[in-house]
Amino acid sequence: MLFLLRKIRRKLMKENKVTSYLLYAIGEIVLVIVGILVAIQIDNLNEDSKERKKEIHYLVNIKRDLENNLVNMDNFLTQRAACIVSAQNVVAHLEGKPITDWHAFNEDCIRIYDWRRFYQVNYTFEELTYSGNLAIISNDSIKSLLLNLESLYKQTKAEEDHFRFDSEEIIYKPIYEIMDLNPMLKNYMDESQPLSRELFGTFFTDTRIKNGFLMAILEFSKMNAQLEEMKATTLNLIDIIDNEIKE
Repeated sequence: MLFLLRKIRRKLMKENKVTSYLLYAIGEIVLVIVGILVAIQIDNLNEDSKERKKEIHYLVNIKRDLENNLVNMDNFLTQRAACIVSAQNVVAHLEGKPITDWHAFNEDCIRIYDWRRFYQVNYTFEELTYSGNLAIISNDSIKSLLLNLESLYKQTKAEEDHFRFDSEEIIYKPIYEIMDLNPMLKNYMDESQPLSRELFGTFFTDTRIKNGFLMAILEFSKMNAQLEEMKATTLNLIDIIDNEIKE
């Protein structure tokens, strides 16, 4: 190609066709410029392709983290809902409902003490944030929902801290002061251990005990409402990520 162009140029110069030569020279310049622009465009496309592959990789990992979170959230929602039911049962008995199954009543009393903090799986989001690469996610809706989810998570941690304080001061402390927990714990581990109203002493008359279970109902309900909001946001985020990956 270059040889042919040079040959044409020499022929024009020999024939003293200045105008034609100038047009030819301009054509050569245009061809060079077009070649450079095409090369730049190809390079940009290659770079965009690499960035897109990197973005898809992160989106896939984010989706995996979110799916793990959904499993954890469902487990926590189930466990905390059981705590709410148990606390409601205890309050009903404290208000006069007859106890026909002391083992079941004992399990309800102890269940609210078996609570755990929720920890979300957000390794990919943290990696993007701390490395300053969050901008690689081109879909603004995904970025916005990720940040919103992080904000909701912080709210759940604040509520857990609040419940932790209340549980120690309002729920645990009164029962530790008025009761010998040994019969309750033995029955919880071995149903054959007998229980009776007499063993609970002032449990049924101390207002602090009832208030503690009422607070447990309130705060477990609050924590579950926050998890439900996180779950809804997570499901929405997964749908958007799925659509983004398919494009």
